Amino acid sequence: MYQFTTPYIEEGVKTGHRLFDRMRFRKGLTVLKLGNEYVELRFPSQDELAEANLYYLGGHVYTVSDSEAADLVAAGYEVVAL
Repeated sequence: MYQFTTPYIEEGVKTGHRLFDRMRFRKGLTVLKLGNEYVELRFPSQDELAEANLYYLGGHVYTVSDSEAADLVAAGYEVVAL
């Protein structure tokens, strides 16, 4: 078994205040498996989730099987052995 953590981007807010403008927040990206291809989306719709063979919602950690871990690694994602 393996563990997969969804990728993220770091975003900040523009407040005009020099301290708060430096703050960054991690925003998880959702990973959709469409056929043999993986796609990252920030705000997936319900239709996109329903269309996907498999999806990993952003900001979560998932336990994945050996075969799915191999597919994720082949697609360029990082998985960790449990």
